[in-house]
Amino acid sequence: MALWVRFHHDGQDGFGTLEGEAVEVHQGNLFASPTPTGQVVPLADVALRAPVQPGLFIGLWNNFHEAAAKQNLALPDVPLTFLKNPRCVIGPDAPIRPPASYAGRVIYEGELGLVIGATCTDVSEADAGAAIFGLTCINDVTALDLLHADPSFPQWARAKGCDSFGPIGPAIATGIDWSALRVKVALNGRVRQDYPCSDMILPPARIVSLISREMTLQPGDVIACGTSVGTLPMRPGMVVEVTIEGIGTLRNIFNPQPA
Repeated sequence: MALWVRFHHDGQDGFGTLEGEAVEVHQGNLFASPTPTGQVVPLADVALRAPVQPGLFIGLWNNFHEAAAKQNLALPDVPLTFLKNPRCVIGPDAPIRPPASYAGRVIYEGELGLVIGATCTDVSEADAGAAIFGLTCINDVTALDLLHADPSFPQWARAKGCDSFGPIGPAIATGIDWSALRVKVALNGRVRQDYPCSDMILPPARIVSLISREMTLQPGDVIACGTSVGTLPMRPGMVVEVTIEGIGTLRNIFNPQPA
């Protein structure tokens, strides 16, 4: 198991593995046998970035049994996907800022994220599992009132792609069992979501395999596996924390821009 992070230190960006309260700095390509430089930097001296900057950022809707049952939704046979703007990605402790022109509800959605480590085109489910580099925490932030503002056209890209609406982090964990994980989301310390990843309708390898039939996935691409019950609007000043044991806590503050 390893925990990979990206960071900013002394005016430069870098990446490496978390080793207790320090980062063991690496060089090369994260997805192609990176090597340690020998430099170790105290974690307290760095600013963590999103651990990956995806070229393709895919989200799933209706992928948990409990949520589907609560909303009386049919279970899908294929991933019900939407695309998030890759430039909406932010890292730990960065503020979530909805557009100044938007005064509606903004909700959090704590999710398990898959980070792709190899090129995938029409891969089998067996091969798809090996193409998943690691797992991370995602907050799929959504401007709920934009989603259905036009009754003729659900605006998924707009509602989910605003600047800062894609917190990812704090790390990418490799070598852990997704089915043993739980996603917890706390608002100002009060847990609002707490659900098992094993409740997924479509498991990670199947998700990757089915998506790869239609879109080629590349190293660094990210897939958010969907969320379960407990999503709520955030209020100004609230701290939202997405925690998955074995990966860490993705912490951000909801800080709307001044009018």
